[in-house]
Amino acid sequence: MKKRQVGRTNLYIDVLGLGGAPLGGNFVDLDYEQAAELIEAARAAGITYYDTAPWYGFGRSERVMGDILRGKDYVLSDKVGRLLKPGPVSNPMDFGMINPLPFHVVYDYGYDGIMRAYEDNLQRLGLDRIDILLAHDIGTFQHGDANTRHFNDLMEGGYLAMAELRKCGDVKAIGLGVNENEVCIDALGIGDWDVFLLAGRYTLLEQTSVDTLFPACRAAGTTIICGGPFNSGILAGRDTWNYSKAPSEIVEKVRALAVVADQFSIPLPAAALQFPLGEDLVTSVIPGPRDKTEFEQIYEWFETPIPEEFWSTLKSKGLIHEGAPTPDHLA
Repeated sequence: MKKRQVGRTNLYIDVLGLGGAPLGGNFVDLDYEQAAELIEAARAAGITYYDTAPWYGFGRSERVMGDILRGKDYVLSDKVGRLLKPGPVSNPMDFGMINPLPFHVVYDYGYDGIMRAYEDNLQRLGLDRIDILLAHDIGTFQHGDANTRHFNDLMEGGYLAMAELRKCGDVKAIGLGVNENEVCIDALGIGDWDVFLLAGRYTLLEQTSVDTLFPACRAAGTTIICGGPFNSGILAGRDTWNYSKAPSEIVEKVRALAVVADQFSIPLPAAALQFPLGEDLVTSVIPGPRDKTEFEQIYEWFETPIPEEFWSTLKSKGLIHEGAPTPDHLA
């Protein structure tokens, strides 16, 4: 598996990684054995970069990922900003979760909260290290007006904790794990970040990062991990976008993209998976397959040859940003 550098660090990760949200039962009914089988399939394919978070099944994703990766060669990103407290939520589906562990979330982006979350993560994983530590879901997309307080906590304390863990060598890289461009730009003003895991904002469907965020990241030496390359499923045959039902204008654009893909006999999900890697600022793409079969299909899409004419046709029709670089053959 080809690797790319994380920021200006000495850490290199696979250009295709495994996203861990479904492993916790987020929006999918998946038990421990199925989750373990999925991770093993990724390992067998040569993938060594994995991403998880306390949010995914309130610890379920971390548990199974730690069990399978323990004693193996891996690079792992995990997240802070949410503490898991004893006591189940009354209706897990209010949080998009099926059968989570019996915890509930308390947000804390301050110094002590970040340090506590980091230690708690290691305990749930049963691992001796986390390589990339990300402040999770900071931003108005998640918190609305309350984000002002949370961002101040990160600025005044949480960032210092993360930078301290990096300086001491406990983690190799720090960043954010978010769904919006704006908070990444804001974060660049308060610290030295290695990487932003950005979900859904730089995809075949949407390139809102090109004009503002990416130039700022390039100047700062901050790279991007692309989460949600299928925009919550709309680019892989489902009807969801941004974690809810796709609006009509999104559906129409996906149909237009699919027409061109059909003309070139290319699976649209293959183009969606490979597109972000045309940008050299993008370190990795991490889809979140829901089972072993989906992972095997994703890996096949990743190896699908896509001619340059396909990308140029998309640009000529105004379906992707004219300034977005397109990938060479990645297989």
